[in-house]
Amino acid sequence: MVRCAETPLRSVLWRSAAFIGVFMLLQAAWEAARGSWIERLWVNELTVRSAAWLINGLTPQANASPQGTRIVAPGGGLNVLFGCEGTDVVFMLTAALVVFALPWRSRLLGLAAGLLWVFVLNQWRIVALFYSFRTDRELFDLLHTTAAPLLMIVLTGLFFHLWLRHSAAGAPPDETR
Repeated sequence: MVRCAETPLRSVLWRSAAFIGVFMLLQAAWEAARGSWIERLWVNELTVRSAAWLINGLTPQANASPQGTRIVAPGGGLNVLFGCEGTDVVFMLTAALVVFALPWRSRLLGLAAGLLWVFVLNQWRIVALFYSFRTDRELFDLLHTTAAPLLMIVLTGLFFHLWLRHSAAGAPPDETR
């Protein structure tokens, strides 16, 4: 069987379509998990509980406590709604790692490291939103709607770029598929 060489444009188009497909599939699965134990584990237990812990570590006098999807504190708290938990950036990174030509070991390690990276970024985003909500509502709006989501995407894109460089440096050329 004769195999046609893949042109660079065809490769880019295929990978772009695959990226969009994987991202949409992950988003649809997350939407289907709404209200499930998976959402409660990710949002209530991992995201909200650890953000309240960080807040109390930084400013014990804040007296923040996790209550479901909310960080409750005297002087104002925060509600981590569906879509504010960082999964969209995790799904973007996952889709990129799935469709890019990498050895499977590098993909899986990248996914684990990337999940931790996005989780930490999102925790700091939530902490920043907590403090800005309490002190400056205009800053909160700017951080919530524009600056923090963009920063998460840019920093995660940087992580992906660095991961590709790291993976390419350690992998033989024929092991990339």
